[in-house]
Amino acid sequence: METMRLLSTLFVCALVPLFSQTSEETDAVAAVQRAFSGMAARDATMIRAVMLPDARLYSVREEGSPAGSSMEDFVSRIASSKEALLERFTRPPSVSIRGRMAQVWGEYEFLRDGKFTHCGVDSVSLFKTSEGWKIAALVYTVETTGCRGH
Repeated sequence: METMRLLSTLFVCALVPLFSQTSEETDAVAAVQRAFSGMAARDATMIRAVMLPDARLYSVREEGSPAGSSMEDFVSRIASSKEALLERFTRPPSVSIRGRMAQVWGEYEFLRDGKFTHCGVDSVSLFKTSEGWKIAALVYTVETTGCRGH
């Protein structure tokens, strides 16, 4: 029941930024939203479906060096989580497209078991493949202060 509520919330949040975008921009944002939905469902297959096999993720915190991980490490962590996870954009992300390359940049918030834990910015690089937009790299900040609405 909780998973369905989270997925419904993600779906509604996904619709908001799509109204003023071109179809390519809409499709690029939808790929990111599917990754968020896969995280909420803790569904490794869903997350892998929107990422290139060699995709990388990097987090940047207020202190310390940036940390990187492979897509497989990320998927394993998410799929094995026992907690409900919810990541969502807090306002429509900006999208830039040039040919088969896209950049989705937007502010997000992250909730664990329904409780806010942090916010930040997602900077997502995507490439258009024969299967649609795929995430090549996800770079995100992890912030605990100055978060919209918190």
